[in-house]
Amino acid sequence: MLKIITQYSLLILLFNACANKKDSVQNNAQIKEKYAIAIHGGAGTILKKDMTPAKDSAYRFALNEALNAGELVLKNGGKSIDAVEKVITYLEDCPLFNAGKGAVFTNEGKNELDAAIMTGEDQKAGSISGVSTVKNPIKLARAVMEKSEHVMLSGRGAEIFAKENGLEIVDAKYFFTQMRWDALQKIKKEELTKKVGFVDPIVVDKKFGTVGCVALDNFGNICAGTSTGGMTNKRWNRVGDAPIIGSGTYADNASCGVSATGHGEFFIRYTVARSISALLEYKNMNIQDAANEIVMKKLVEKGGEGGIIAIDKNGNIAMPFNSEGMYRGFAKSSGARGIAIYKDDKIN
Repeated sequence: MLKIITQYSLLILLFNACANKKDSVQNNAQIKEKYAIAIHGGAGTILKKDMTPAKDSAYRFALNEALNAGELVLKNGGKSIDAVEKVITYLEDCPLFNAGKGAVFTNEGKNELDAAIMTGEDQKAGSISGVSTVKNPIKLARAVMEKSEHVMLSGRGAEIFAKENGLEIVDAKYFFTQMRWDALQKIKKEELTKKVGFVDPIVVDKKFGTVGCVALDNFGNICAGTSTGGMTNKRWNRVGDAPIIGSGTYADNASCGVSATGHGEFFIRYTVARSISALLEYKNMNIQDAANEIVMKKLVEKGGEGGIIAIDKNGNIAMPFNSEGMYRGFAKSSGARGIAIYKDDKIN
């Protein structure tokens, strides 16, 4: 009789353990975000002492407005790709950031714009480089993905494709901003002073003004997008990491989405965006550890500076950077939200 009672008790304990385990899984499932969105407006030597209160407020306002625009799409049940396009379009139209209207100048005094977008559900991608007359490069990148059989178009061909697909074309003068023009003149003055013929803008002005967005929607689909004016004083139609799939932009529903900002040559060499995704896929690392492994360890060891924003399939967000600052923000369906600029900014 005692043996039967003991066996019965063990069965009850086993049942309860299974029930508790089931509740635990359900609770974990509830923790998964319905949607999540992260944005960045570039990284680099961004110090509080160099910012006036007015300029600080202007950047925070712009980041908040961009974040609002993207989150509204997701709140209303929209697609991640539409949220990403909405955010980046806003940032491209804002002269504070090095993309679209606020793009930096090349050595020749021109603006050459790059952008990329990628969807995680099918891993389709579109990217463009070296365009000078397309108002919103991110829209052109999406058009390349959706309306052509190609992944990447550049220069004149990309601009012809933009016209054929009804995208807004502007005079090159549209992209002029005094702030960016003055930055070019500062570097050119350094060239004349040092008489070396070419000064690395990374040495003179360590700001990487790319903009980007990663979003996870209610359907579980991740999208990542990036847009930039590149590097001040760049020559020979230089292309950075932003439009390179796997370097500055990457998305995979099975792992994460990533948008990068920084010294592009390093992000290209070490395929930063894809490497982070691969650590989730093959090593089962969490998003924060994977992002830190690449941005805070590997890039630092190799001499690369910058940061990334990333979202995994559950809505977890990582935004590490190894520079002095990074314009950044995020929002989740749970209500968590934050905007930050400097290294010591608290962001939850």
